[in-house]
Amino acid sequence: MSQVLVKERILEGFGPRLAALRQARGLTQAELGEMVDASQRVIAYYENEEAQPPGALLADLAIALQVSADELLGLKPVKQKASPKKARLLKRLEKVETLPAADQRAVLKFVDALLATKSRH
Repeated sequence: MSQVLVKERILEGFGPRLAALRQARGLTQAELGEMVDASQRVIAYYENEEAQPPGALLADLAIALQVSADELLGLKPVKQKASPKKARLLKRLEKVETLPAADQRAVLKFVDALLATKSRH
């Protein structure tokens, strides 16, 4: 019986693509790791090394990053591009929603006042 060796294939650009998608969602490596039950070091490894995660982790990453596995692997272009700055802002605003109503009103008053001063200039 001859043994067939399966060549391990690494899709080029996986690490930078993973990092870009994570940043576009406004996530830190630690936050993404928490979402997929992996450490920050594991996420950093896959972002910086010529390696790809196992299938189960790949599926979890795609779900957490709100992309298809094909998009994550670079087999298809990413449908929606998110701005990292906008993602961070939206993430903070979502946290404001968890504050008590009085604190939410205070935050909104501050934002409104800041925007009013900027529009006068």
